[in-house]
Amino acid sequence: MQNTAKRGNMISTRTLVVMSILSAISYLLMFIQAPIPGIFPDFLKIDLSDIPAIFGGMSLGPLVGFGIVVVKNVLQAITATTTGGEFANILIGGSYVMILCYSYKRSGDLKGVLIGFVLGTISMTIIGSLVNYFVMLPLYGQLMGLDAIIGLGSAINPQVHDLFTFVIWMIAPFNVLKAVIISLVTLPLYKKMGNIIKK
Repeated sequence: MQNTAKRGNMISTRTLVVMSILSAISYLLMFIQAPIPGIFPDFLKIDLSDIPAIFGGMSLGPLVGFGIVVVKNVLQAITATTTGGEFANILIGGSYVMILCYSYKRSGDLKGVLIGFVLGTISMTIIGSLVNYFVMLPLYGQLMGLDAIIGLGSAINPQVHDLFTFVIWMIAPFNVLKAVIISLVTLPLYKKMGNIIKK
């Protein structure tokens, strides 16, 4: 009994250590961002900070992956911004990570990963659109003017003329593109990283 309890504690401690390391890497990756000029407004930036959470979730379970997303955003909120964007990132990135890792956990093969990529991309797009429509864009609109934000979109795409069309033509495609990029980067690395994390 004592040996089993000790082993359980060791596994729990090891998981926490791995989570801490991957959370720190995710946090640092949040500072490496790139806008896509001419396609999206400059405040929409691609980053790859969810990838360590995906590796952690695939290796140690979906909840661990989601936990890494939460920790990195909490660190970001404490040290970098006070805009509330971290809350949105937890919902948007966390949904992608949870669904992808759960799909992989169920099958443990490439098929599960690919299904997870597709379902995660759909989830990220839908949740990202809803969160931005109902919460984030109205919040930013109070700070800098909603018309100014919509103007950034209409300057790129004339079909953007209100909050709804901004979400349809800017937010939704951005989240699809971000999810696809993350998926393409993750795909060739997930098995090797999973083996490293499990060692």
